[in-house]
Amino acid sequence: MKKGLLKKVLAGAGLTFGLLVVVLCVHIYIVTRPKPIPTDMRIMARVDLKKDLNKDDAAKITTFLYQQKGIDHVLCNPAGKLVVFTFYPAKTSAEQIIGNLNLNLPYNGSRFLPSKEQMASGCPVAATSFTYKAYHFFNHLF
Repeated sequence: MKKGLLKKVLAGAGLTFGLLVVVLCVHIYIVTRPKPIPTDMRIMARVDLKKDLNKDDAAKITTFLYQQKGIDHVLCNPAGKLVVFTFYPAKTSAEQIIGNLNLNLPYNGSRFLPSKEQMASGCPVAATSFTYKAYHFFNHLF
């Protein structure tokens, strides 16, 4: 009787383990497969221009960017020689917009991408949140 009970327990444990492995595989597949970009998602990008700008140049750049597909909002700062715009990534990309800007207008611009240090110091609220503290604790624990 004891051998039969042991076989049933081992078979049940093996079946449970196998089922958990299958569930884990399905979970990993669902989480890691590519997801479509939401159509209502907006992204902000910044372009640093090499050439000095005046108000007419800023108006020309703003008008040009508003004519581009997927642009939502544009701000051009002539004093800082930069342009900030928001766009829908489901319709276009920042590289395509900046490429069109450089191709069609005489302002050589490049996209500004912050460094890791700048990204870490970007949001002071995140450093005080419970989630950040828990992440920081577990990250330094291991």
